[in-house]
Amino acid sequence: MVLVENALHPVDYAVIVVHFLVVLALGIWSAWKSNRSTTSGYFLAGRDMAWWLVGLSLYVSNIGSGSFIGLGGTAAVSGYAVVSYEFHGLFSLIILGFIFTPIYISSGVTTVPEYLQIRFGGQRLRLGLAVVSIIFIVLTNLSAEMYAGTVIIQQTLGWNLYLSVVLILVMTGVYTVAGGLTAVIYTDALQSIIMVTGGLILFVIAIIRIGGFEALRLAYMTAIPNSTQLNPNTTCGIPEEKAWHIFRSADDGDLPWPGVVFGIFLLSIHYFCTNQVLVQRSLSARSLTHTKAGAILAASLKVLPMILMIFPGMISRAMWPDEVACQDAESCMEICDNPNGCSNIAYPLLVLRWMPIGLRGLMLAAMLAALMSSLTSVFNSLSTLFTIDIWTKIRPYSTELELLTVGRLCTLVLAAVSVLWLPLIEAFGSGELFVYIQSMTSYLSPPIFAIYSAGMFWSRTNEQGAFYGLIFGEAVGITRMVLDYLYSAPGCGSKDTRPLMIRNFHYLHFAIFLYGATVLAVVVISLMTPAIEPAKLIGLTYWSRHSKVPREPMSEEEKRKDEERQKVKKQKEIENYKGRAENPSVSRRAWNIACGITNAPPAPELTEEEKAEEFRKLTSLDEDPFWSRIVNVGLFVCMAFGVFVTAYFA
Repeated sequence: MVLVENALHPVDYAVIVVHFLVVLALGIWSAWKSNRSTTSGYFLAGRDMAWWLVGLSLYVSNIGSGSFIGLGGTAAVSGYAVVSYEFHGLFSLIILGFIFTPIYISSGVTTVPEYLQIRFGGQRLRLGLAVVSIIFIVLTNLSAEMYAGTVIIQQTLGWNLYLSVVLILVMTGVYTVAGGLTAVIYTDALQSIIMVTGGLILFVIAIIRIGGFEALRLAYMTAIPNSTQLNPNTTCGIPEEKAWHIFRSADDGDLPWPGVVFGIFLLSIHYFCTNQVLVQRSLSARSLTHTKAGAILAASLKVLPMILMIFPGMISRAMWPDEVACQDAESCMEICDNPNGCSNIAYPLLVLRWMPIGLRGLMLAAMLAALMSSLTSVFNSLSTLFTIDIWTKIRPYSTELELLTVGRLCTLVLAAVSVLWLPLIEAFGSGELFVYIQSMTSYLSPPIFAIYSAGMFWSRTNEQGAFYGLIFGEAVGITRMVLDYLYSAPGCGSKDTRPLMIRNFHYLHFAIFLYGATVLAVVVISLMTPAIEPAKLIGLTYWSRHSKVPREPMSEEEKRKDEERQKVKKQKEIENYKGRAENPSVSRRAWNIACGITNAPPAPELTEEEKAEEFRKLTSLDEDPFWSRIVNVGLFVCMAFGVFVTAYFA
């Protein structure tokens, strides 16, 4: 790989080192002050986060280094239509805060799959969805973010791919394993400030140096690589007018308008509203009002990627088309070690060549900050899914201490497993990271969203319909995913010999089809099988979320087993406390301090009245009328702003 010239100065290294020391110190401090000795404290930050912390964490968990590399790279290749993902995200965050999170709260859940067990009963749907969700997050969020981080480090330092991955994992794993969601959210807040500041500085420098937006348009449209100019028989690498439009023809190979309008909406609303990584942040808020305010803040920030990543990516293509838009496999291998294209280096190239000394280090720190924020969020969410939804089924009598230990170990194991997927990301399609992320999402997420949307908005949906609908949808989606790997997309100018259903069936159009097919399967199977009694659905659907009537258990047998499990767990915690209190070893004390394990005796057993009051507070949707009106005004302003910017760029 050819390294970018004008690489880092010692001052840049100093800035990066100082940044990471500050972030690590904040992470350790927040880990120390957090309540890490309970599952609620570790996985949901004690449900006591203020709205601005929730909003910043929602934003920066979504905007990682994968966005800098992916959005910038795709914009460099095909223009700014990719911003439609961000504009859809604005509205999806509003839907998360105002529609989906109230249902999760009224259900009293900790994880997204847990909602399915409460809504439908039984174990198989929750367990199946947890497994699918973990696979989905590892294949998309985690692996893509790690790959994006390696692109940044390789371009600046020239390090080996796997050495870069190990460095990233070590940097992010320490305070995530120790502090849980509290540490993640506090460091997210700092990272978001660094990321936005660095990105704005680079945008201002880049737009001034290229001469403004009109000069950018001219430079981009004439940025043709030499390999194309020397071959009059090809149009590969020649920018098209559609680069400056969001809505394109229905048969466009990059972003067809039906896919932009409907397909991206489905992917976005799944990502923000039924994805454990994002939902977990909303559930950590101290009240529903704070949840809504945090969603509005995060939604308002979704317009920033247009200037933070997309325009800079296009500027990079305009200035260095031979590298960013290379067309032949041999030259691409020399430039970025990827025969499928080098668009992923667009943003790092701009940083290294145009940012001044010191600020260059700040911008790279910002990109790595985005990476770390996304990774810590994903680590914590993955451990939550495995521990709460899978481990408790393997060992139903697990104590709080065991669950916390398993959650921390799970973080390390899943991070290591995701490393194995990195070569496939690099080999995928055109070499565009964002295309990889969205295509994987199109194949795996529509059935998941179909189950949640049917369960929340149609009371007639039952367990059989949801379970077999999910199996059917995922089978179809995985089949398409495998076919995409077996029949990879040809390079520009090469004959496309793929089967017709792959060649002419865009992944965004496939997402629409897959969602509709899954919903149809859910409806048909649900209507053919017995309905769930309405008294068992109180607080579990959109229409019953405000009901004060006590909900009947989905199964008396499951209720009895759960009560028995709680009694056994309480007894084991008492026995474990007695064992810990008797002369713990030095190593045991060190482990307890690192993981926040206290020697305090277990809390006394609650009475039935106390349990009912605790559940009422946990599931309360009550809001202060004054602040509720303020939040609703913010909702109106944010929605109006979203409509305006979408219409303006469209």
